[in-house]
Amino acid sequence: MTGLEALTIGRVGVDLYPQQSGVGLAEVESFAKFLGGTATNVAVAAARLGRRSAVLTKVGPDGFGDYVRTALANFGVSADYVGTAPDLLTPVVFCELKPPADPPLLFYRAPIAPDLTLTEDEVPWDVVDSVPLLWVTGTGVSAEPGRSTQRRILERRNRHGHTVLDLDYRPMFWPDVDTAGAEIGWMVDHVNVVVGNRAEVQVAVGTADPDEAADRLLARGVRLAVIKRGAEGVLVATEYERWTVPPCRVEVVCGLGAGDGFGGALIHGLLADWDPHRIATYANAAGALVASRLACADAMPTDAEIEDLLCR
Repeated sequence: MTGLEALTIGRVGVDLYPQQSGVGLAEVESFAKFLGGTATNVAVAAARLGRRSAVLTKVGPDGFGDYVRTALANFGVSADYVGTAPDLLTPVVFCELKPPADPPLLFYRAPIAPDLTLTEDEVPWDVVDSVPLLWVTGTGVSAEPGRSTQRRILERRNRHGHTVLDLDYRPMFWPDVDTAGAEIGWMVDHVNVVVGNRAEVQVAVGTADPDEAADRLLARGVRLAVIKRGAEGVLVATEYERWTVPPCRVEVVCGLGAGDGFGGALIHGLLADWDPHRIATYANAAGALVASRLACADAMPTDAEIEDLLCR
């Protein structure tokens, strides 16, 4: 892919969604298969908006790994940097659509997910140096060797261009919250954009209060802090200004993937050099649209769909 605009690093997998809503996994009779994983979904969302994106990750030497590469290509995302961990399986995630706004997830990533085995030898360093936007996640430092590799990437990147941290805190991937706070907190000092919800900023900077969290992020060199507040909208803050963008009202079908749709739209706005208020408003609408649909990658909206929601 020539002229790459965004490289995301992190989780990839296969999401299995129940075809029966409102029941537990024990009662589900059939599932549908979709591409998934935070960093992957974000790359897909950016591609859906016309951005040239790629994901740096790894899969297993299995049919699901083949599916991941094919699905990425079909979504217009480069799979050039999808490696293979020879002794591991491509992760699978089961979703329970009960409740739909915040469905429980059952992760199959044992003994370790391939994406967390990324080593420095597998990193396209020329891309890290030159790509306009680099996207990393908190989950990416939850285990070695991925932790050291992602640290080295951020040190090498040195906050060049748009270097974005999606806090992406998931308790099941960490031994305890203090370890997560230390590792994710280290990353804050090496990026210039941070996005997360109130629970995630609590882990990263020690407070769930959106304004106080924004102050702490900006004091550590972040130039744009984006804090998602659920039904209360989104706080977006820079050194000079801050705004609260109101929520978009939709009927929630599945809350999974809404944050990733938000992320892809954030990438689009950053690359377009929009002002922060416009970026957050646009991204908020994108996330709402994904929440009103089933699936993650497949649910990512187009620019026309986002603009239509904005105009209502």
